[in-house]
Amino acid sequence: MTTPADTTSTTSTATPSTLLRIGLLGTGPWARNTQAPALAAHPGVELSGAWGRRAEAAEALAAAHGTRAYTGEAGIDALLEASDAVAFALPPDIQAPLAVRAAEAGCHLLMDKPVATTVDGARAVAEAAEKAGVASVVFCTLRFAPETTAWIAEQTAVGGWFTARAQWLGSLYAEGSASEYADSPWRREKGGLWDVGPHALSVLIPVLGEVEHLTAARGPADTTHLILRHTSGASSTVTLGLSAPPAAAGMDIEVRGEHGTAAVPDWDGAEPAFRGAVDALAEAVRTGVPHACDARFGLRLTELLAEAETQAGR
Repeated sequence: MTTPADTTSTTSTATPSTLLRIGLLGTGPWARNTQAPALAAHPGVELSGAWGRRAEAAEALAAAHGTRAYTGEAGIDALLEASDAVAFALPPDIQAPLAVRAAEAGCHLLMDKPVATTVDGARAVAEAAEKAGVASVVFCTLRFAPETTAWIAEQTAVGGWFTARAQWLGSLYAEGSASEYADSPWRREKGGLWDVGPHALSVLIPVLGEVEHLTAARGPADTTHLILRHTSGASSTVTLGLSAPPAAAGMDIEVRGEHGTAAVPDWDGAEPAFRGAVDALAEAVRTGVPHACDARFGLRLTELLAEAETQAGR
């Protein structure tokens, strides 16, 4: 394990300027299954290290991908110093203050959704990124998977949409589920609204326009129903949950309007989508042009989800 005392200086470990050095904060299933493999294999990236609260987990993840392990408070600072950007695989309300810390250290931000589960937490991240002048991307999967990215752009260009329907029902907490993601305390506490809600909203908003009115109601278990009115004049309905029976689980998003009906296509998993998010961050770093799904957008998602949570009485 690399500790702060034996960390080599950033000068001696510098890589060619064409590579973006990205450190990874977190060692859980999301980091192991998606983020670390995508970062380690990306031709434009050097995985500059992996930080975890448990030293053994950080060491295992780092060894699997040929990078350095960091742990402890001082290890966070050491990883930030060795990185141009940081990716987060942490619970949202741990992510948010660390993202502020990373921005203040001059690191670009590749965050998971939601940025935070409080508006104040998400606002602090957006303001810190803006003040520091760092690029930011919030990884909402459908905004970066090649198949769905193209679909969103196509439907946005077509326009004339009248209404839309989005359903995202998982069976994470259904009887008999063996998913390792079910062990996540924040998901169990906040439910589908906060876990899969950002995905649905990240598709509907670019296609139909900003949400100008929201109504929310509780459904069975952790299910939440939303009715949205958008600035385009279109309306949409959204159903979100993580406790559906396995036979009822699934995701579909459909828009209807002047030109007929369009349904979001299937996509090839989270890892290719995460590579797309890395590309988007690199482009924002290179050009200085903010990505549409940046920390400010992450703040807006948090505002909408917090309003829905209040209305639904969760």
